Amino acid sequence: MTFVYKIARTNQEFNQIHRLNYKTFVEEIPQHDKNIEKMLVDKFHDQNTYLICVKDLKLVGMIAVRANRPFSLDYKLPNLDEQLPVKPKNPCEIRLLAVEEEYRTNGRIFFGLAQLMSNYCLKVGYDVALISGTTRQEKLYRQLGFKPFASLTGTSEASFWPMYLTKQTFDESLAGRILKEPVSFLPGPIKIHENVKVALMQEPISHRSNEYSLQMRSVREKLCNMTNSKHAEILVGSGTLANDVIAAQLATIGGKGLIVNNGEFGSRLIDHANRAGLAFKKLEKVWGVPITETEIKNELETGDYTWLWAVHSETSTGMLANFQNLKEICLSNHVKLCLDCISTVGAVKLDFQDVYFASGVSGKAIGGYTGLSFVFHNHDITPNQSIPRYLDLGMYVYHDSIPYSQSSNMLEALHNALQKYENDDYYLGIKERYRMIREYIEGLGLQILTPPESSSPAIMTILLPEHISSKDFGDDMALQGYYLHYESRYLQEKKWIQISCLSSHEDKQIVKMLRIFELLLNQYAITGEPSI
Repeated sequence: MTFVYKIARTNQEFNQIHRLNYKTFVEEIPQHDKNIEKMLVDKFHDQNTYLICVKDLKLVGMIAVRANRPFSLDYKLPNLDEQLPVKPKNPCEIRLLAVEEEYRTNGRIFFGLAQLMSNYCLKVGYDVALISGTTRQEKLYRQLGFKPFASLTGTSEASFWPMYLTKQTFDESLAGRILKEPVSFLPGPIKIHENVKVALMQEPISHRSNEYSLQMRSVREKLCNMTNSKHAEILVGSGTLANDVIAAQLATIGGKGLIVNNGEFGSRLIDHANRAGLAFKKLEKVWGVPITETEIKNELETGDYTWLWAVHSETSTGMLANFQNLKEICLSNHVKLCLDCISTVGAVKLDFQDVYFASGVSGKAIGGYTGLSFVFHNHDITPNQSIPRYLDLGMYVYHDSIPYSQSSNMLEALHNALQKYENDDYYLGIKERYRMIREYIEGLGLQILTPPESSSPAIMTILLPEHISSKDFGDDMALQGYYLHYESRYLQEKKWIQISCLSSHEDKQIVKMLRIFELLLNQYAITGEPSI
């Protein structure tokens, strides 16, 4: 593949857009007067978002999206909204569809631009796209999913159909039918397997039934077996709930704690602790800088600490704490070890023996649906009336993890998702995908934030060149059907982009993603201009 689809952002790209605009809508379709510069700056240029196809340095195709009313069709059809067969909430107009003549033979660029436009409109939230489609290309527009309405407009030399496009008309079109499903390299939600989807669609059963109780017991046993934990309680809520529940338990044992923090989710543990009124000290470093076992050991030896709370895999950076060393340090100092394992339960082999509390979730690596969380523990817990009912882990223990209303569909989906952990193949697959992607990215001359020995195989953080915005780069990858992790505020501020290795993609899908990553990176390097 040699074509790159992206959003135009540089002066070099805009100049080429103006020249292609002139060739198409002055020389080929006589809508505007000629000029000696042979450039046509669209009257809505400042309002347009240009979606373009580039081969090396050359612009070969473009399409413009604009959401400001009045649209071009508003001037041609004074009662536009009344004539539309659909009633949009957030419409846009599509203009300036143009492809260099030598690239029109098989329609590939037209279809690619249409698919890019569909991805962009869905991402932004437009529900209907309007266009003035030249009668010369009516067949093409129909193949892209556009439907004519009202009557012809324009002149005898340049006549146009008012046309509209919705998600449904695009999906039913030739361009929509050949559009491949997006491929996600996000840390969650990951690709859901068919047996998990089927489970979610089953007729629900009562959470008070014997059947549900047996299923809950089976799921808890699977979770305990895969983590070597004595107990696993299942909560209806996200990982934030699980960590709040842990914080509430720590408040009951008293004493002073130590929270280890070198990333976004370590900072969130501190917030959990503050809200629970815990007494603790922070051991912190800059994001992505390891906190060594020696530093933790030395700190624990300076005071009378009761517990230590750390993030096992810091998703914000891709750093993985040394699980076994943390256990040994805490055991030798008689400190209770608590771990946020939300990003590692199901991603790496875990042994929760000698761990006081650990949190996990049904989404992320496990591949169930988001909405259930877990608290693992190895000691007995009883209800405590000083803790709000929903946060009281003892209530879950006392009621066999069914203290309140629950969804049998969510539990059944989780049960099916856990079946892949009957052996270690899934863990090995994640490691192999990580190795493959890391080697390719480093081969491009890019730096991975964390060294291999302290990296989670679940996700890697890539440092983009200074002149590249991670938002722009991530947007362009998403528009081509590859979802990377970049939309978090902290990633955009640091110009980091992340690739998760959790979803079980085939090697050919990974190679295609990496190839597009490389082509797009090269395109940014060639233009050499910062985003504007």
